[in-house]
Amino acid sequence: MKKSVYSLVLMDDVIKAVDEQAYRMGTSRSNLINQILAEHLSCVTPEMRMREIFEQVAELVSSSFRIQEQRSPSLMTVRTALEYKYRPTINYKVELERSPKEYLGTLRVNIRTQSAALITMFHSFFAYRAKLEAGYLSRLGIDDYSCEIGDGSFARKLINTGTLSVEQAGEAIGEYIKDLDHAVKTYFADLNNFTVNAPVLEKKYRALLERYII
Repeated sequence: MKKSVYSLVLMDDVIKAVDEQAYRMGTSRSNLINQILAEHLSCVTPEMRMREIFEQVAELVSSSFRIQEQRSPSLMTVRTALEYKYRPTINYKVELERSPKEYLGTLRVNIRTQSAALITMFHSFFAYRAKLEAGYLSRLGIDDYSCEIGDGSFARKLINTGTLSVEQAGEAIGEYIKDLDHAVKTYFADLNNFTVNAPVLEKKYRALLERYII
């Protein structure tokens, strides 16, 4: 969304109140004024679009995840714990693009643990999952799947097909996180029998793709 520079004459008390609110929201004075005017005049801003997406995500995941308060309008983090030794925490962080083109944003997953064995298992699962997702998306003619597996972390771009409404984008992201988390927990719960459980998980992922490509 294009922006231009304009001069406004405002009362000092108004600017003080705007600055205080902008600080609390983790945004700038100009951005907050832009949001206030846009809402008053019924214009849709990137912040409003992202907020609506995250509200939809929160509605879908709130019963199973802890939602972390985030100061940036483009970020949302949810947490859950593995039913494993010491109950390590897994964070799912979504960062949306202000002006989405090829991708809606990025999902980053990381596990909080010092266990080398647990990190190795985490890497093994996401290597499997990345190959699965890339394969199924390629069959649908989507070859721009992009992911990265790091030290106890996984990041992938959320594909923008241009066919989802704002509400549907929120639903797609929320359902994807739920499906991914279920697969992670199934993997860690019974690693020795994962080859038995894998076809069921793949079926669930295929069902998700029939509704949303993300």
